[in-house]
Amino acid sequence: MAAYDTKKIFNYHSSTDLSMAAETNENHLLIIEDDQGRKEFSLEQPVYSIGRDRECNIRLMSQFVSRRHATLVRLPRDHNSHSYYYRIVDGDAKGKPSSNGLMINGRKIPARDLKNEDEIVFGPQVRAIYYLLRNTQRLGQTDSSEYDITLINPGMAEDLEDV
Repeated sequence: MAAYDTKKIFNYHSSTDLSMAAETNENHLLIIEDDQGRKEFSLEQPVYSIGRDRECNIRLMSQFVSRRHATLVRLPRDHNSHSYYYRIVDGDAKGKPSSNGLMINGRKIPARDLKNEDEIVFGPQVRAIYYLLRNTQRLGQTDSSEYDITLINPGMAEDLEDV
C-alpha cells in the first residue's frame, strides 16, 4: 500500500482560508450507520475526527472501529474559491492509521477526495455515505412557480361551463 503524507494534507488546509461555508450553494452531508442506527451530519467545519473515542467530532459506535479511525479535511476547489470538497484520510490527524483501514466504494485505500454518494466502510455494519448537494438556484432568486398555488373549488368549474 502506498504511503500517504498526512502532514502535507493537514498543512495544506491550515494555510488556506476555509471560512467560505456560508458563501457557497453546496451542502455536504455524511450519513452514518453504526450499532446505534442512522445519524446525519451536515459538514461545515474545516476538520472532523471520526472514530469510537468520546472526543471525536463524529462518533462511531462499534467495537470494530478504532478510537481515531479517520479524519475529514475540507479543501478549496482550485477553479472556484467559494467551493470546496472533503478529503477523508485513514487514521488520526497525527498520521497514526486505524487498525482496520477504510474501504471506500469497495476498495481499501488510505485517503480519497470524496465524491457524491461515496460509500465509506469503517468496519462490519459501520458505514457512511457522503452526499454533495448542490443548489443550482442562485441566491436571492426564486422560481415564480414555487409560489404559484392555484386552488379550484369544484363548484366553480361548473359555473365556468355555463358562461
